[in-house]
Amino acid sequence: MANDEGYVMADRREPPSDAHLVRGIAERDRHACAELYRRYAPWLAARLGHRCPDGTVIDDVIQDVFVSIWSRPPRDDVDDVAGWLWRIGYRRLVDLQRGAGLRARLQRRLFGQRLPHEPSAEDSILDALGCGEPAQALSRLPVDQQTALRVTAVDGLTMEEAARLLGVPVGTVKTRVQRARRRLRAELA
Repeated sequence: MANDEGYVMADRREPPSDAHLVRGIAERDRHACAELYRRYAPWLAARLGHRCPDGTVIDDVIQDVFVSIWSRPPRDDVDDVAGWLWRIGYRRLVDLQRGAGLRARLQRRLFGQRLPHEPSAEDSILDALGCGEPAQALSRLPVDQQTALRVTAVDGLTMEEAARLLGVPVGTVKTRVQRARRRLRAELA
């Protein structure tokens, strides 16, 4: 477009409104969805970041929000796009956190149950060794100390995992392992 003096002026369009972008998404316009993402993803990440410190979870939630609005765009005009995106994002975050809570409770229940003991490969090897000073010293330990030492040192469980498996507090596992190591050091020195 040229002005009166013949200079070419740049075409200055106003950026599309949020409502226009939402209507574009409803009409399957990928550029509208991308633009809405560019406008709101950083803002949504900052807001959700106050509710959850895990950046990976926040990224997943934001991706889920935009996949959701692409898959099921609103039927009516959205007056407050930021509020609409926030409500979707917050619900997704809560759902994700609830799911994590359910998984954690299920794991606590599973680890809290006493399962029939099957010796691990490491236990079988240690049992097969059965002779020699280390095996004899280990066999003289109290059963609770042997078990704590085996699940942490041989099976490689963390103290927290061992506590769940054994059904005792973490401090108890730590004490049992410490006492077992101290006693083994004394006997094998």
